[in-house]
Amino acid sequence: MEITSLTVLVDILDAGNLSQAARNLKMTRANVSYHLSQLEKSVGVQLVRRTTRRVEPTEVGLRLYQHGRAIQNEMRAARETIATLGQGLQGRVGLSVPSGYGQMVMSDWLIDFKRLYPGIVLDVRFENRVDDLIRDEVDIAIRVMPEPPPTLVARDMGAVRYTACASREYAQAHGLPTGLEALRTAPLITAGVVGRQLRLRAYQGTQREEVTLEPTLISEHFPFLRQGILAGLGVGLVPDYVVQDAVASGEVLTTLDEWRLSIFGTQMFMLYMPDRHQTRAVRTCIEYLLGRALPAGTSPAPTPAPLPCPAAP
Repeated sequence: MEITSLTVLVDILDAGNLSQAARNLKMTRANVSYHLSQLEKSVGVQLVRRTTRRVEPTEVGLRLYQHGRAIQNEMRAARETIATLGQGLQGRVGLSVPSGYGQMVMSDWLIDFKRLYPGIVLDVRFENRVDDLIRDEVDIAIRVMPEPPPTLVARDMGAVRYTACASREYAQAHGLPTGLEALRTAPLITAGVVGRQLRLRAYQGTQREEVTLEPTLISEHFPFLRQGILAGLGVGLVPDYVVQDAVASGEVLTTLDEWRLSIFGTQMFMLYMPDRHQTRAVRTCIEYLLGRALPAGTSPAPTPAPLPCPAAP
């Protein structure tokens, strides 16, 4: 069994088809097909099944994929060790962070990290997409969600609390909602999802309530929502970090504080692939961000991930 053919199998399954694997490897499709056929001959069984759109591993193919991925990771680690001998920490870290939390909370963390490790290239994307979170250019994704995807390693970065709030001027002119039902008719300022009805979930002890919302100002950009709240345009339903300084100064007042509110989830997660090689730069960034997000001594263990499987195309 040739190691080259084994690692080509990994690239085929990651790419989803032979043509894309050939482009990624800068090889001809015929050459990629040759490596696959030689590997299948050497083990004596079929390793992939071809469908109209992609290739999928057989049971033996999946096991060889896992061994091939481990070999690739070890080779990358060896190359990194050689390349960085006698040098400071170097490398690239691709980060995907939520637009609001990333800008309003994590920006200072990332700038501090860059000062500590000037040799690391940070490629930071401010986005809220939840499909295909971990792509080739993204090593770490930070997201608020009810539960993390089962195919990824998830590190808990703490709870996210939504708050119902309004500017002092708005509260004096119109009052604040005193019950969940009042949110149905209030001019709401919050984030939304295209094509999906927005629902607020509220928890108090064992009690759970759900309210359908009809916001009048909607955006994924939380700094803009903050401006709308401060301008007195209505009642905001936003994560507490969006307005915490204005609440502390008395410029913004909160209501329904006895309820734990949630729209998109109550937990912040750090997500990364279970089988992708992590450089020293990526590992350092992971631990640094967890250290900033969580109090000392409370860093949780990673959520167990399933056996590695080929990525979606």
